[in-house]
Amino acid sequence: MPSSEFDLIATINERMPAAGPRVRVPSGDDAAVVEPRAASAVTVDAIVDGVHFVLDSFGPEAVGRKALAASLSDLAAMGAAQGEAYVVVAAPEDLADEELLGIADGLAETAIREEVTIAGGDLVRSPVLVVSVTAIGYEPGGSRFVTRRGAKPRDLVAMTGELGGAAAAVELMEAGERRGDPADRGASLLERQLDPMPRLREGRALAKAGATAMIDISDGLGADAGHLASASGCSLQIDLGRMPVAAGVAEVAGGDEAAIELAASGGEDFELLATVPQEHFATAAQAVADAGWTLTEIGYVTEGQGVTLKLPGGGELEPRGFDQRRHPAHSSD
Repeated sequence: MPSSEFDLIATINERMPAAGPRVRVPSGDDAAVVEPRAASAVTVDAIVDGVHFVLDSFGPEAVGRKALAASLSDLAAMGAAQGEAYVVVAAPEDLADEELLGIADGLAETAIREEVTIAGGDLVRSPVLVVSVTAIGYEPGGSRFVTRRGAKPRDLVAMTGELGGAAAAVELMEAGERRGDPADRGASLLERQLDPMPRLREGRALAKAGATAMIDISDGLGADAGHLASASGCSLQIDLGRMPVAAGVAEVAGGDEAAIELAASGGEDFELLATVPQEHFATAAQAVADAGWTLTEIGYVTEGQGVTLKLPGGGELEPRGFDQRRHPAHSSD
């Protein structure tokens, strides 16, 4: 017999890390009490079974990790310092306690690694498993939040890390591969779905180094570049030949050309796309390197509208990405 709601919540609370210094009243009361000392950035994100993950393929711990990382990635794109998170788990009534506790363990794992307090939340019944995370970040000393609206003509366009790994991981899981399988051909690719890393330190480094606009690459490079261009009222010219593609994507996609298309349109890599004044780029690249990652120049900003994705050798790729209203659900079939 499943545990009662209150017993299960108590067990979940026991698995969460200790509250941070800003939290005066932690989870367990009617509301958390937090005493911030800086401007705050607030984001909410939800992941849904059959759309953003398939529970049988991911496992519950990976669902928890991904849910929190997705929200923290939005804070990274603002150049924020992470603070607290509030989690709502909506679950079918026949979902086993072990699965719910596994989700809690995944949340706790990411919270500990990223120094986040899970300050509250709720557990409700639902026809489908949904994990929604509201994350709070704070403006760090020495820099201001970076929005999507500040890109200017002649800025350089740059991205952290590599793209395509998360989209390739979905294809591997749809083919039946899981982390730890004896025939696992893409452990590093699977990690991009099962244990994504929000680029929080890199986001703060870019903000401090003078980034003019920033967005996390969650819907795909083409789509997210379009969001940034629209908000800034300018055009982004991107050379896909310069875009770093994760190792192994070409093998999954079926060749280098297909890998470029998958990397440019696939989402959930949670890297950062930023615009940086030319005179600040070397400083920004070094700051990101000091944070432990890489920054690559992939284009520039011009007057105009929209995004141009230039293919190696000529031609253009239509900017596109994940659309919640049009994209088919992930499937394990």
